[in-house]
Amino acid sequence: MRWTVHGEREIYSSDWVRLTLADVEVPGLRRFDHHVLRMPRPAAGVVVHDPERGLLLLHRHRFITDTWGWEIPAGGVDAGESPAQAAEREVLEETGWRPGPLRELAAYHPSNGIADQCFHLFLADGATRVGTPSDPSEAERVEWVPLPEVRRIVRDGRMRDGLSFTAVLYALAFDELGGGRSAAEESSPTPLP
Repeated sequence: MRWTVHGEREIYSSDWVRLTLADVEVPGLRRFDHHVLRMPRPAAGVVVHDPERGLLLLHRHRFITDTWGWEIPAGGVDAGESPAQAAEREVLEETGWRPGPLRELAAYHPSNGIADQCFHLFLADGATRVGTPSDPSEAERVEWVPLPEVRRIVRDGRMRDGLSFTAVLYALAFDELGGGRSAAEESSPTPLP
């Protein structure tokens, strides 16, 4: 059923986020206030893949959750930019590599029960080293990580960022990285009857 929105008022606003309180009604049930995060900019992230080297990843600390983890290059879409342009810019700024041709994998709302931000996921086939990251505070290190290790990183909980987690799993699940399943995956034991 579609909820009715009777109004929405702003509680807080900055260049990064707006917090509002929406007066909503669930038809035939109840009316209540619901907090909403309005994000003025979508975000874009890139799975940069090279068949020989694996994925281009950043290892970084996130102070909000006080965690270290592996992430794909990603960031906000600036005014006047398309998500693809932002994705290419973010790879260059965060890694010093210029991504190869981009192909959009998916666009989705990661927390549509509370926020309206849209994430755009791209795949880049290869990259060319053109310099160093323009902002050294973005990551402790930038590395090409072989696909078997990427799978272990995801499985072991070392990729904690939702955008990165979704993008990498999407690329793996839909065989966007080529090569199909690994020999080990193909030869997994058959369950007993």
